[in-house]
Amino acid sequence: MTVITNIEDLRVLHEKRAPRMFYDYADSGSWTEGTYRANESEFAKIKFRQRVAMNMDNRSIASTMLGEPVAMPVALSPVGMTGMQYADGEILAARAAKEFGVPFCLSTMSICSMEEVAKHTNHPFWFQLYVMRDKQFVSSLIERAKAAKCSALVVTLDLQILGQRHKDLKNGLSAPPKPTLGNLINLLTKPSWCLGMLQTKNRQFGNIVGHVKGVDDMSSLGAWTASQFDPTLDWDEVAQIKKQWGGKLILKGILDPEDAKLAVAIGADAIIVSNHGGRQLDGAPATIEALPAIVDAVGSQVEIWLDSGIRSGQDVIKALALGATGTMIGRSYIYGLGAMGQAGVSKSLEIIAKELDLTMAFCGLKDVRRVSRDILFPGSY
Repeated sequence: MTVITNIEDLRVLHEKRAPRMFYDYADSGSWTEGTYRANESEFAKIKFRQRVAMNMDNRSIASTMLGEPVAMPVALSPVGMTGMQYADGEILAARAAKEFGVPFCLSTMSICSMEEVAKHTNHPFWFQLYVMRDKQFVSSLIERAKAAKCSALVVTLDLQILGQRHKDLKNGLSAPPKPTLGNLINLLTKPSWCLGMLQTKNRQFGNIVGHVKGVDDMSSLGAWTASQFDPTLDWDEVAQIKKQWGGKLILKGILDPEDAKLAVAIGADAIIVSNHGGRQLDGAPATIEALPAIVDAVGSQVEIWLDSGIRSGQDVIKALALGATGTMIGRSYIYGLGAMGQAGVSKSLEIIAKELDLTMAFCGLKDVRRVSRDILFPGSY
């Protein structure tokens, strides 16, 4: 039996158990994948100041995000096609997040619809919105999110056009997989995945199929999606979305201080420093590199969370030390989901929480809300 001690162990299991195209979708970046790799490697350059003979008893990693209590300052990022990594993946991830005490965010491009997740979890979650050319559909998504009692809206700003993701193109990515010879051969090696998919009705993009005129199956969905990402999205439209939504608004995809200022100006409740996990502009900075300048620009005015590249509790505390008030994980929990379903998501959260707690202790702190640059080794950041 495999003893799982870190996120990498979950990644290895995920690669063995999920179909190749869906594992590659989760574990890849755009073009040369330079930014994807840098998201992790730049974290590794930052070193800690270890302290000794300090009281480390009665520690707490509890915090708040959007004013709500969280077991640790970590939320589950919106990830497309989560329900293709493991049957009913979005529902299982939302349940694991609820049980652990952290927020879950559902992607527009989820397999399980927001209504399905709401029905099977009975707990508020966040909804992530991609802005499409079809404004009537965008408006309907916002209204459906209200009806599903989503507690915050996350608007992704960095997918006006799609980055070139070589592995997805070579794999012929689709949900469900197309019945090609290569796919069928690969699926024969994934019997547990296949059995799970046979037992669920959630196999298509649940937020879209049946909700858009003329999109009733996968053949019509592909053409519609390819034409729908909106290159005309601007800050005026973001302001209109905020007005229609009327609740907590989070803006995702901020990498530049000037964009951070514009986000604050329209009244964002939180911004997410994110490069889409290295899946959009290859050559963009790692998020941990971009974070300090954004904190300097707007850190006193808005909650700032960091996304992209977090693979451990040590990465979480490094982000907090450089000024983030919270973090979000995507691949780290997706590896767990693809490896072990809901239990794997829970395991990923447990791993990150333990690493966060132990690292905080070694740095001489007892409360995660008091983390600052003082815990970092001078010259390493």
